[in-house]
Amino acid sequence: MQNRIHFEKFLSEDDFQYYLDLVSNEEVMLMNYGRVFTLEESKLTYKGMLKNNKNYEAFGYFKVFEKDTNVFIGLGAITLNNDSAEAEIEYMLMPDYWRKGYGSEIVRNLLKKAEETNSIHKVIAITDPNNLISKKILHNNGFVSSKIFKIDDGSLAEMHIKVKSNK
Repeated sequence: MQNRIHFEKFLSEDDFQYYLDLVSNEEVMLMNYGRVFTLEESKLTYKGMLKNNKNYEAFGYFKVFEKDTNVFIGLGAITLNNDSAEAEIEYMLMPDYWRKGYGSEIVRNLLKKAEETNSIHKVIAITDPNNLISKKILHNNGFVSSKIFKIDDGSLAEMHIKVKSNK
């Protein structure tokens, strides 16, 4: 298995620019949220990410870097629900790194974190129903489509679920 990436947790305001680079990129955001975040939304969301990151040492939101170059390529996240039985994963990549296997690597790394935690029994991921590449990555990693639903802004989202195997 290739390991061309490494994760570093978002820890402070010093890391905000990495996040802003993603959420202000039109190509990235059209695939993930249907629109670019405003600066105010970006700051508010980032503040929530930092708060989440303080709650769990092994989980949260991570900057993803290419190992050989140490270039920022995207974000990977694994967050726990309140009872820690379910985790949600998400990822975003800068367009220069699309269709090169990095999304699959991020998902595999996030799933490994979930597998190492006994309390997690199910992992979910949410995609735009039209994001066929992300859906393929998830399905290749054992996820199945669960439902399509409307989100707050009225657009559609698709939930994918992977139930943890009992060893």
